[in-house]
Amino acid sequence: MISTVRELAAEALFVSDLQPSQCPSRETVEQTVTAMILRHGSDGCAAGVATEFGDHPEVAVRRMSWVHQELRNVMAAQRRPHFAS
Repeated sequence: MISTVRELAAEALFVSDLQPSQCPSRETVEQTVTAMILRHGSDGCAAGVATEFGDHPEVAVRRMSWVHQELRNVMAAQRRPHFAS
């Protein structure tokens, strides 16, 4: 189940307009993933990924690498303990 959620999050971030050059915050990534899932649904996100890999595989591979790195960063940030000031 967890891998399915991760895959859906990756597909959602992949089809978004968010770019690596924007250096998005954790909150921005999370909001973007949610917005894309609500907008396109899981099937729509998967279809968008498939289209890009079919049309522009070299670019899609780089983007998916970035997507996975961003999601790893989000997951790592969520695991860190939050201390009150």
